[in-house]
Amino acid sequence: HVQLVESGGGSVQAGGSLRLSCAFSGYTYCMAWFRQAPGKGREGVAVIAADDRTTYADSVKGRFTISKDNAQNTLYLQMNSLKPEDTAMYYCVADARGWCFDYGLRTLYNYWGQGTQVTVSP
Repeated sequence: HVQLVESGGGSVQAGGSLRLSCAFSGYTYCMAWFRQAPGKGREGVAVIAADDRTTYADSVKGRFTISKDNAQNTLYLQMNSLKPEDTAMYYCVADARGWCFDYGLRTLYNYWGQGTQVTVSP
């Protein structure tokens, strides 16, 4: 069983930066960040596989970076050049199945954290 605990959310002005962290336990093959803005569905932001392959949503390419520290069992999302439209609840997501990278940015992953709020003001 995988457990996920996010931290690092907060409020920032447009153009600023935040780094989200997700402490995890249990075996994972893929890990990802999703987000959900008020009144909208969950949106995939970035995915990383155990072999370090990554996928990013077009809306965050060049601004966000997903990474993982296996020694610390922590997943990160470095968010730079933040925009008001990045405001959302951000979720840490994981899956242990070997084909999970094929899910891409779809909401097919097994394990979801409770979320951390990111608010970007104009």
